[in-house]
Amino acid sequence: MSWLGAVRTAAGGLLRHKVQAVVIGLVLLVSTASATLGLALLATSSAPFNHAFGVQRGADVTVTVDAARASPAELAATRHLAGVTAAAGPFASSTVQVQSGGQPFGQFTLAGRASPGGPVDDVVLTAGHWPNGPGQVVMDTGGAQPGGGLQLGSTLTVTGLPRTAALTVVGFGNSITDTADGWVTPAEIARLRGPGAPASAQLLYRFTQAASFAQIRTDVAEVTRALPAGTVTGAASWLAAADQAEGNGAIMEPFVVAFALIGLAMAVLIVGNVVSGAVVAGYKRIGVLKSVGLSPAQVMVVYLSRVGWPALAGCLAGVVLGNVLAVPVLQGSARAYGVGSQQAPWWASVLALAGMLALTALAALGPALRAGRLSATEAIAAGRAPRPGRGYMVHRVAARLRLPRPIGLGLAAPTARPARTMVTLAAIAFGATAVIFAFGLHSSLNRAAQSQNLSSTVPVQLQPFGPGPGTGPQTPSAAQDAAATAALRAQPGTLHDVPVYLNQVKVPGIAGSANAWVFGGDAGWTGYGIIAGRWYDAPGQVDVNTAFLDQSGLTVGGTATVNTGTAQVTVRIAGEVFDPGSQAELFGSAQTLPGVATAANLQQYDVGLRPGTSVTAYVQALNARLGSNSRWQATTPDDGNFYSIASDLVGLLALMVAVAAGLGVLNTVLMTTRDRVHELGVFKALGMRPGQVLTMVVCWIAGPAVVAAAIAAPAAVALNTATVRAMAGTAHTGVPASFTQVFPPSRLVLLSLAALVIAVGGALLPASWAARARPAVALRAE
Repeated sequence: MSWLGAVRTAAGGLLRHKVQAVVIGLVLLVSTASATLGLALLATSSAPFNHAFGVQRGADVTVTVDAARASPAELAATRHLAGVTAAAGPFASSTVQVQSGGQPFGQFTLAGRASPGGPVDDVVLTAGHWPNGPGQVVMDTGGAQPGGGLQLGSTLTVTGLPRTAALTVVGFGNSITDTADGWVTPAEIARLRGPGAPASAQLLYRFTQAASFAQIRTDVAEVTRALPAGTVTGAASWLAAADQAEGNGAIMEPFVVAFALIGLAMAVLIVGNVVSGAVVAGYKRIGVLKSVGLSPAQVMVVYLSRVGWPALAGCLAGVVLGNVLAVPVLQGSARAYGVGSQQAPWWASVLALAGMLALTALAALGPALRAGRLSATEAIAAGRAPRPGRGYMVHRVAARLRLPRPIGLGLAAPTARPARTMVTLAAIAFGATAVIFAFGLHSSLNRAAQSQNLSSTVPVQLQPFGPGPGTGPQTPSAAQDAAATAALRAQPGTLHDVPVYLNQVKVPGIAGSANAWVFGGDAGWTGYGIIAGRWYDAPGQVDVNTAFLDQSGLTVGGTATVNTGTAQVTVRIAGEVFDPGSQAELFGSAQTLPGVATAANLQQYDVGLRPGTSVTAYVQALNARLGSNSRWQATTPDDGNFYSIASDLVGLLALMVAVAAGLGVLNTVLMTTRDRVHELGVFKALGMRPGQVLTMVVCWIAGPAVVAAAIAAPAAVALNTATVRAMAGTAHTGVPASFTQVFPPSRLVLLSLAALVIAVGGALLPASWAARARPAVALRAE
């Protein structure tokens, strides 16, 4: 027979087995969509930053030194230390307090540089020009700007100096590693230093090894040893800036990859099962094809084609779906981290498509080779009956247990085809694992959202300027603050309230500034998630997030030196709190961090409500009490959309995997029904009623489903724990133990029933067909 005839034969086989074609297409759609989404997130999470870091020759380490303790020659000699590949500086620097329009604008580190270029940290001007005279400053567009809203020509006032200095913004630049918050001419720095302030300067380095915080600390230690004692006063690494740029897409990678791997395993199993079943069911047909002249290679093409066309259609649809699912994640990540527009790269779609088609071909190749090697005589003689003797022992056990005959026959049937049963069991187990995992991950994400946003403990916040920042001309006055506090205390339903202040502080070892959240009263009720240690309970203690510990190299129980702008204090770290992100944060009382709890830094009031109090009614009543002229307004915290997007994505991927698993079960039961069509005809001819046939066919899959449930439950628990920890690692935070303890025994048992639901749901359609078939039709179909 010609190759054209072989192709026609393959097309005919595909049209006769539409259900199997649909199963293959949908399973590969799920797998390819997950793979495409995972590759897109992986590619876009760090690509913008890595590109800019290479082009701008970003600084691996920014070392701050007291230039008065070392000579220029000693500082220059550090350029030639082992491991240093490039260096720039020293650039004189000063940390200053700044106001804009009469309002506090934050604490900034300004560096004196004659030009933006250099062998390290090539600052890119995005607007304006580089400072060329006194009173001019270029602000970093990537650095922290608490007030925002600066434009070319804006005036910044530096306070805390003997003579107030004014700086005009003449440009905006971007240092990819945030080496400074702004740049002035080198001569300007002397005017911006307060009396008695050290002669601070920056040294910028690139090293051969700087891929981790541990390697960074080793590099800094080498520079420190090369300089006189006390010269190095601080250091910051590029990793903080890199972490900040990765975005929410990277945080979602672990669970997307988990679903992609589950879908991939299911696709391989189901494709192999489909082709293997087609070969077993088509032994006689294979013999006929070989008898009429098909070569072994042509027989292989016939069976590979049965998989190939639906696989191609499923993979193409999966690539489209994966790109659609990536859009909201990448857009949200770009908005949140300011890395510009992000799109899934073309190569992610190509790689997912080619990879899934290759794996499909490999899964189908074994059974197709088997079909090609069969001789015509062997194939015709073999038929499609299982090997003699299989399942007899189980039949005898079922008879001794006096099980109803349809149930006993159904439970014993899987042992006749052990290989097919194992594949089906695995498919159900993967599907059930995905469902249980999705429920667990959803619960974990809810706990993380509540801990990060404090939505359950702080359902109301009182904010200045109304519900959104920047809508009023000035900060509330002391009288307005007092009126707001009185309104809170008088409002029925108020259980707790505490003023919250925010300002930036400097801590050795941390890039730029750390955010200091200072509470003007008891804040233990606010409910921050504790990863290690405890919430502070005495003056001199603070809590910090994981980014603070990573960047500073400190640990819980250690001490840190904090420069609040008005004082330098030593604090003890009482605990590590859950606050994802690469921005270093610390939390303490007004007694511990003097100078932060000022009227200018008052950010909000956190409010806790009595049980049973309606949040909506409380907000409306409090705003009515405050009046329309108040500079304060009650609102509910903005939870953001990351957790919502993540939870929706988890649910969608779990549903797709569960549907794919159900289709795999449907395919298996359909193949088994065709294998046993003669047996079904005999049973019905002997008087088996349709309901009994339905029960028997469903029981074919019930036994494997129970075993699959027992496997899926612990697998899902382990997968959820590993995924949550991986997501936390990507978000640069630890996790409280409660985030992974979301499977009480009763819930786990209930969720394990997903295996039975998937199995029964997939088996019902072919079982109904078998129950409705008349004996004569069944016997004739054989």
